[in-house]
Amino acid sequence: MSKQSIYRLIALLLIGINTLAQSTNTSSQALNDVKIIKERIVADLMATKISDSQVESILARMNNDGSFQGINYEDLSRTAGFPHGRHTQDLVYLAKAYKSKSSKYYQNKQLKERIISGLDFWVKHDFVGDNWHDNQITTPTNLGNLMLIIGEELPKELVTKAQPMIGRANMNASGARPSGDRIVIAGILAKNLLFMGDYQEFDKIIQIIEGEMKFATGERGLQHDYSFHHRVDRVNNTSSYGYGKFANAYGDWSYYVAGTTYAFSKEKINQLVDYYLDGIYKQMVYGIYEDISVKNRSISGKSTFHPQSTLEIERVLVSTDYRKAELEEIIRLRKGESKPSASFAKFFWQSEHFVVQRPQFYTTVRMFSTRNRNMEEPYNGPGKTTHHRADGTNYLMLKGDEYHNIWPVYNWQKISGTTIVQKPQLPGPNEIQKAGLTDFVGAVTDGLYGAVVFDFKSPHDPLEAKKSWFFFDNEYVCLGTAIKSNSDLPVFTTVNQVLMHGDVRMMQDGAQKSVPKGSRTLDKVKWVYHDRIGYIFPQPTTINVSNQAETGRWSDITDQKNISNELVSEDVFSLWFNHGNKPNGASYQCIVVPAVTEQQVAETAATNRSIDILSNTPDLQVVRHNQLGIIQLAFYKAGAINVEKGIAVSLDSPGMAMLKMNEGRLSELTLSDPSRKLSQISFSVTGKYKAKGENYRTEVDEIKNSTLCIVDLPQGVYAGKSVTIKVE
Repeated sequence: MSKQSIYRLIALLLIGINTLAQSTNTSSQALNDVKIIKERIVADLMATKISDSQVESILARMNNDGSFQGINYEDLSRTAGFPHGRHTQDLVYLAKAYKSKSSKYYQNKQLKERIISGLDFWVKHDFVGDNWHDNQITTPTNLGNLMLIIGEELPKELVTKAQPMIGRANMNASGARPSGDRIVIAGILAKNLLFMGDYQEFDKIIQIIEGEMKFATGERGLQHDYSFHHRVDRVNNTSSYGYGKFANAYGDWSYYVAGTTYAFSKEKINQLVDYYLDGIYKQMVYGIYEDISVKNRSISGKSTFHPQSTLEIERVLVSTDYRKAELEEIIRLRKGESKPSASFAKFFWQSEHFVVQRPQFYTTVRMFSTRNRNMEEPYNGPGKTTHHRADGTNYLMLKGDEYHNIWPVYNWQKISGTTIVQKPQLPGPNEIQKAGLTDFVGAVTDGLYGAVVFDFKSPHDPLEAKKSWFFFDNEYVCLGTAIKSNSDLPVFTTVNQVLMHGDVRMMQDGAQKSVPKGSRTLDKVKWVYHDRIGYIFPQPTTINVSNQAETGRWSDITDQKNISNELVSEDVFSLWFNHGNKPNGASYQCIVVPAVTEQQVAETAATNRSIDILSNTPDLQVVRHNQLGIIQLAFYKAGAINVEKGIAVSLDSPGMAMLKMNEGRLSELTLSDPSRKLSQISFSVTGKYKAKGENYRTEVDEIKNSTLCIVDLPQGVYAGKSVTIKVE
């Protein structure tokens, strides 16, 4: 053999040895990483504080055959709510006690035998509920957690029998469709793969989870406006599926794999941060409390009022410093270490949802159009009374708990902000979800101020109305006009229906007085005051006020079983306009002033220096704020109006505009197309403005002393979003 051949052979051997060493190192690193990930998950599970008294309570309910008292194992129907889930959940709790050194049941042999007995009962019967969620998420989650905590100490035969039940959580399962449930199911599968030691398949599932953080506008998932649609009905699910099952589930896994070879990319984690800050937290009261306007069918379930956890933020900060200051401010707010200070306005144009926050109040408007549906279907029973909850719903919160658990006593045809035909009773649950009938639904906003328009036609009743809201710093204006119905039933527009706290006061016929408890129609009312909120009427008007105890049952508002039928009583304040039977062009006007004293309301109503309602007609609704120099306009058709002395504006099509004026000159212009049909919009204003930008140009008419602004509008996934231009 030649020297050259020998050298070549030696080189090949060295390459092989080096490759083998690298492979061994890579394999060793991967094994170390999965160990770290598994330890983090188990530590997460074991973070539960164990109560020995709760363990004793669970054991006391346990029968000799491993079943539990209080669970109807025979009823597997959707409306039963799958109480069987408590069986596997209790087994997990017992397993945590068995593994917890702080519990007197730590390594207790009798406890372990009871866990084995409970699992044996389950695998013998394999309870499969009528709701896919029971079988693909609830049971696999609990059994998978049980395996990670104590599975290595369980009889191998039982572990083997449990695997097919855990395996119903797989990427071919019906619930593993893109959006929140896909991450949840992939996470259950990933945990079980860790338990089973299948690291090659685990790697594939982690890649699937990481890839779910993406825009999916028009489909299930994250929309380009940072709202979230769980289904193709395009109903806003940001605070439900989009929060816990999508964002937080994704954030959990980003934390589990952080610092390992499985770590998610910074790009994906930063997109999660954007979704938290620009989507989820902007649809929460001060970023702290749940916003009930985003809720769907779950609103008919009793809830607790508390700040949201900081854990999700702490976890994402492990992997990124992106927008760190904003995230840390949310942490301080949720811990009570800081008071709300942020001011913003945001329109979620993909979901027809508008949000305004000031340090002292938070308010929203929820709508629907031909582009989306009004409300989630009442799947599995809850939400049977939610027919009108997107009909221009306008909730207002100062503390966040103003509507907390009001729902069993709530009048579901007097929803805050809505205009509704007052039927003897609501239609059946199968009549809740409807597509919108108009496309002129939207908002104009510069991120701080904004206005909302809703060309409303009810899919439930013979009713139509043109409704709009105009938002500023210390107040907002609610307008309605062209209210028509051929129903023999009365039509109400509700300003607010809320839990009553304290006296209700008013200015009637020039005198300030208390409103006696009860329900009544009041004439010549200039303003009403309740719980630090003033409702001012530009002209003394006839209004209806109710301030009395209302009763109802939680079981009245859901078709779920095992719901309390105990009579509930709450004091409720309601304020509404009665437009009568068969209104033909009725209208209303109201200025809402939050976070004020009664005296401040009285002074504001008496002077009325800030707000001028320039138009409330079927063609044009316009409000001017004199102190801010802001004029907001909703054109239902092309038209013109004088907005200040010597200043006229016009729009050549339906649309919305917001003007910022400075000493009689236009300084900033914001435009939008609620119908989403235009590529350009043309706006004319008195005065000469010579300017040109990337997305607009101006044409000056020297003779008429006017300027035409021709503005390109956002298209595609951004259609419906506002565009702002600096004129000077």
